[in-house]
Amino acid sequence: MARKSNLPLIVVPLLLSTALVRGSSPLPLVVNTWPFKNATEAAWWTLASGGSTLDAVENGCAVCEQEQCDGSVGFGGSPDELGETTLDAMIMDGTTMDVGAVGDLRRIKNAIGVARKVLEHTTHTLLAGESATKFAESMGFINEDLSTNASHALHSDWLARNCQPNYWKNVIPDASKYCGPYKPPGILKQDSRICKEIRDDCGHDTIGMVVIHKMGHTAAGTSTNGLKFKIPGRIGDSPIPGAGAYADDAAGAAAATGDGDILMRFLPSYQAVEYMRRGEDPTIACQKAISRIQKHFPKFFGAVICANVTGSYGAACNKLPTFTQFSFMVYNSLKNQPTEEKVDCI
Repeated sequence: MARKSNLPLIVVPLLLSTALVRGSSPLPLVVNTWPFKNATEAAWWTLASGGSTLDAVENGCAVCEQEQCDGSVGFGGSPDELGETTLDAMIMDGTTMDVGAVGDLRRIKNAIGVARKVLEHTTHTLLAGESATKFAESMGFINEDLSTNASHALHSDWLARNCQPNYWKNVIPDASKYCGPYKPPGILKQDSRICKEIRDDCGHDTIGMVVIHKMGHTAAGTSTNGLKFKIPGRIGDSPIPGAGAYADDAAGAAAATGDGDILMRFLPSYQAVEYMRRGEDPTIACQKAISRIQKHFPKFFGAVICANVTGSYGAACNKLPTFTQFSFMVYNSLKNQPTEEKVDCI
């Protein structure tokens, strides 16, 4: 009798253990744009070591800045028309709704770190240009050249191709054939946008990251060196709250990547979070944010990642002949390593 009564005592705990594993929370969660695995891992281990969501976003994006992810993040990439690399970055706390951001940051490598300082040590949201550089120096960041041999070569090749592609229109000389300087003509003449090759010539990638803490706290951030051969002074969507990224503990977080000049007009990250606030699944929220832009710019290049406070996540992208799938990284408590996932564009 004793042996019969002991068997259930052994089996029941095993069954309970299995149920707990299967029903465990997917939090914490790290999701970021593009297959930037090391960034995902850095953010995850920051959380695992007791760091905050802001720490995780900052550390994850900083890894991409150091590794020059895809040449589109950090120093030595995307030179502007004058050959200089400048950086944009943003970080947002979904608990306090505080934001720190920098745009057109010059000669400072750690853009996401400077953005964090803006959040923590000022009542401002966004600092830009040379003044942002001076602020960074006051916070202890090193002033150093962001150009490399690779970025110099990119710029030289662009000049040799008569400055093609570029982002001017309605100017003289004809921007589709010649380099500047450009001036507006007496009678404006509508030109088509110069940049045709979305992925090869104009394509640029941003690391956008969203982090959900096991307690439901959210944060989001971005870092990029922007558009290759951009007009000096141009700032894209990445440092704009609601465009590049957005977070709110009441709903979730989102981040965008792609043609920032288009994306920032629609605040897709904010829109996606609002859709999740209304109860939409993250994938549907991302798709709706993309669809709003498609109505006006059907050929735009872009994607959005979304995650809600329960740990569900998703992504969406605008389908183009040269862009039919979007890759993003995911790491949560149900995975033992960062995992690349793909979504078909709509």
